[in-house]
Amino acid sequence: MRALKILFWACIGTVLLLASIIAAFSNRASAATNISSTVTEHFAWNDTMGWIDFYTPNTVWVWGYKVEGYASSSVGDVSLDCTTTRNGNICATSNYGICNGVYSTSTGCTADASGDLSGYAWNDTMGWISFSCYNHGNCSPSYGVSVNGNTGEFSGYAWNDTVGWISFNYTNPGSPTSTTYFVNTNWRATSSIGYIESATVDTQVVGGATLNSITWKGTKSANGVSSATYVDFQVAASNSSAGPWTFEGPDGSETDYYGASCSDAGFTGGTAINGADPDVPICINPAQVANYRYLRYKVRLRSNLIQNDTPRVDDVILNWSI
Repeated sequence: MRALKILFWACIGTVLLLASIIAAFSNRASAATNISSTVTEHFAWNDTMGWIDFYTPNTVWVWGYKVEGYASSSVGDVSLDCTTTRNGNICATSNYGICNGVYSTSTGCTADASGDLSGYAWNDTMGWISFSCYNHGNCSPSYGVSVNGNTGEFSGYAWNDTVGWISFNYTNPGSPTSTTYFVNTNWRATSSIGYIESATVDTQVVGGATLNSITWKGTKSANGVSSATYVDFQVAASNSSAGPWTFEGPDGSETDYYGASCSDAGFTGGTAINGADPDVPICINPAQVANYRYLRYKVRLRSNLIQNDTPRVDDVILNWSI
């Protein structure tokens, strides 16, 4: 039985995923808004303020952790955060914003890309606009604004003490107008995923070896915080250093990945909803990798939904036997 450490390629995989996340943020930030330009898909409604346009100012952006920018209305801007107002960053004098997640007056925003918006917007004429009844701990009546993480469609109501309800979707119960309208964004609650294939590993066993397990070292969070990230693997084997290479998971499929520990899946391997934990052997189905001299693996690394954290893989260890 032999264990071989493979360090270089796993580290490259981490770097590539981090780079993809940074690139995704950079590409998004270069655009002015991710609100739909379709006329029926960028307006909210209030009986006093009339139409509130979230597209035309070209500043509103929905992220996995917040909403920024400002919408326009007949009574001036509806500012969604203190950082990106028409007058620039005013957080030093008035700190506010809309959180994509739970907001608490004591702990602030717990961003989770849930699509449930909370916090306060501001209008110079009407004052504070609450996006969730949880902002002040009183949900009678219950209200709030949410974004569907699959379709990007807003729904629900915000509240202002002066003008009352602000509707984000014509299908809301009691919607004050029969005109088709809602606010829509191209933001989706999804992770960034990075892949990397290892170099060819020569077991130097002429008659072929059997890959028993893979163990990776590192952390599921490169930022050192708790987050829903994961790492898992596919494997490929051949008796030629040139391949061919078909990467497979535990079901012999090119779409599933090994992630279950040996204690959970036995020696045939299995998938895991949360991926593989570091420092825990992941057993490989011997039927796929028995009596092959050359081995490769593919690592899949997934960020959290907010796309601000990724796993960190420092080392990969292959264990095989003759």
